Amino acid sequence: MPRDAESAALSGRRGQAARNDVVILDAARTVFLADPKAPVSAVAEHAGVGISALYRRYPGKEALLCRLCHDGLRQYIAEAEAASRDPDAWSALTEFLGRVVDADVHSLTVNLAGAFTPTPDMGEDARRAGELTAGLVARAKAAGCLREDVVTEDVGLLLECCAAVRTPDPDRTRVLRRRYLALLVAGLAGGGPPLPGPPPAPGELGRWK
Repeated sequence: MPRDAESAALSGRRGQAARNDVVILDAARTVFLADPKAPVSAVAEHAGVGISALYRRYPGKEALLCRLCHDGLRQYIAEAEAASRDPDAWSALTEFLGRVVDADVHSLTVNLAGAFTPTPDMGEDARRAGELTAGLVARAKAAGCLREDVVTEDVGLLLECCAAVRTPDPDRTRVLRRRYLALLVAGLAGGGPPLPGPPPAPGELGRWK
């Protein structure tokens, strides 16, 4: 085969593999959010690919879950980094929360925590996510727009509360999540009576253990 033709063939196979990966991950998200105990064969069937194509990319269900959740964590970090560049402390925090809720990142946390062993890279990214969130919380407190008894760990639970809202209609789900996020954000603003009970301790609610 001529070199140009060989390169084109390799490029075509790589492109198909990349497309298969996107399809597999989209299918995995749909399947495992509906049933965390579903087998990988259900993912392959939903994706419309052979089980061998899936296993070429992921050696088993745990590897697939880990990739899926790590992608969500990376998206969270990207949104938090973008928020950290917003000069307005309150909009930085609240717009960040809205984007993360719309991205549905925390549905994975709610549904798949404990279903796989996190990698060291995932642990590093989790720490990075925590640092960025703590920075957004600290800025909002320093600006006087966030109540003083809110802690960084409260943010994760707030996002999980929104992720728990789910209907068969994705558009309706998004509207309802935004509705309840607005109620929760109103409670984050400064003022009001003290929150009951001690806040979550650092590490108490770690999901990827």
